[in-house]
Amino acid sequence: MPGVTPARDQPWKDLPPEMAAALRPALPGLAEAIITAIAEQIPEYKRPIEGAFGRGLRVGVVDALERFVRLIEEPGLRVEESPVYRALGRGEMRAGRSLDALQAAYRLGARLAWRHLADAATAAQLPPETLPTLAEAIFAYIDELAAQSVEGYAEAQSQAAGERSRRRARLLELLLDEAVADRETVEAAAARAGWTVPRTLAAVAVERGADADAIARRLGPDVLTGRTDDGPCALVPDPAGPGRADRLEAALRGRRAAVGPVVEPLRAAASLRPARRLLAVAPGDADGVLRVDDHLAVLALDAAREPLAALAARRLAPLRARTAASRQRLAETLLAWLELQGSAPAVARRLHVPPQTVRYRLARLREALGDQLDDPQARFELQLALRAEALGRPA
Repeated sequence: MPGVTPARDQPWKDLPPEMAAALRPALPGLAEAIITAIAEQIPEYKRPIEGAFGRGLRVGVVDALERFVRLIEEPGLRVEESPVYRALGRGEMRAGRSLDALQAAYRLGARLAWRHLADAATAAQLPPETLPTLAEAIFAYIDELAAQSVEGYAEAQSQAAGERSRRRARLLELLLDEAVADRETVEAAAARAGWTVPRTLAAVAVERGADADAIARRLGPDVLTGRTDDGPCALVPDPAGPGRADRLEAALRGRRAAVGPVVEPLRAAASLRPARRLLAVAPGDADGVLRVDDHLAVLALDAAREPLAALAARRLAPLRARTAASRQRLAETLLAWLELQGSAPAVARRLHVPPQTVRYRLARLREALGDQLDDPQARFELQLALRAEALGRPA
């Protein structure tokens, strides 16, 4: 027979169809040889060829060999997707193995197939020049089957990741549901999600629009992350642990976030709630990760908005007649003066204005407020009112 030019992707199409009849009698013995060799030479498969594993292996090998011969016999056929090889890949993933063992089994099978089928072709006195094409066809065909197993493995990985993600989302819901006080329910859900319930945790509230998946990747699998109606959040186990604070800062760099107080796991909602509120009321130019424990006064002022508004209406009534701009300048100056204990130069430095401007404003304040500036209780109430007003103004 004249020399053969193999097809680039499907070299079996360039083999003579009559070769199939010469190769088919060798298939049963070849199948047994491959099954035995896999069990003996691949460490991960060194087990009795029986049960579900043995049946799956035998079906896969026999089916693969028969399909190969049929491709030679009927050149119009294509290598079709088969559930057999995809299932082999899924099985490896579910067994907790990498694809290395299965790929090694495919390579071993290809070598044995070449040896046995080349002997069968030679015994049938087929032209020697067809043997290189037969070898290429065998290895190309095995690559096709291996690719299907890789796809099955990837499918199983994706399904497992999706299921794990759903279980972790459900666990996050449970932990943030204040009606759930059953530790056994939480621990069972955590076991299904592959998450260890810690002794303590802290909730982290992240600004709306942040990529929850990216945050999850940065924080790592031990941190439970997800999204609530108010935005992304995370539950950080043992937040006072070594390096945890630095890790949080690095993972959340460039994002507005607030860390709630340390609580027991079943009180996660009590940690997230103030963190979310702090994120809402903190100045927009606040840098880094905010911590509720460092801003308790801010939250206290926010929680007392109504009585503080009434206090401000009474204590600051003399300034109401001023224009809005003038009133704000005087209020800023008064708050700085109260906080800095009456130092005009220090107030000037904080407000970035000349000292004489501060003295002029203080004179206007004394005209308006009179004896309030000399009464300790009045000064305390003025400071509270001014702080609450500053908190309520847009940053």
